[in-house]
Amino acid sequence: MSEIILLSGSPSISSRTDLALQYAARTFEAKGLTTTYLSIQDIPAEVLFKAQFDHPKIQEVTTLIRKAKAVVIGSPVYKASYSGVLKTLLDLLPPDVLQETPVLPVMTGGSAGHLLAIEYSLKPLIATLKGQSLQGVYVIDKCIDKQQPTDPIVDYDTKQRLQNQITQLTTTLEQQTQPTF
Repeated sequence: MSEIILLSGSPSISSRTDLALQYAARTFEAKGLTTTYLSIQDIPAEVLFKAQFDHPKIQEVTTLIRKAKAVVIGSPVYKASYSGVLKTLLDLLPPDVLQETPVLPVMTGGSAGHLLAIEYSLKPLIATLKGQSLQGVYVIDKCIDKQQPTDPIVDYDTKQRLQNQITQLTTTLEQQTQPTF
């Protein structure tokens, strides 16, 4: 079994980003993979604000990510980029925390106008942390129905893109565990 960390950079209590990540978690689990859900909301604000690199919670997050076989990073788009609070957390982690780890970026936003936020903001951040970024999925807010928490992706094409990226990630994990001759 593989461990997949789903990291939500959404500071909102009820967010579309969280719904998309929870949908992905259920899909991974249906494929027999184990998941752990981490939210930026799980980190005490003071730890982030005071940049407490050595805080036990930051050490715990670092350990979980380093032990993961794959990571899914989700964030809403704010000002054409990922959330500042996600950046604050990632700044507190070691610079190689994602070393050779496949990472699926997922972003949510109000319009297609921010579609390239994955390419211009989140993927470079993943690369800086030494992760191996997949293509990623950008989900427009209207494609997520908060009233359907178990199956929130209501747009067929969006759901297919997310499913394709989940399949790509699971295929990558399977290839990593194949013996090399």
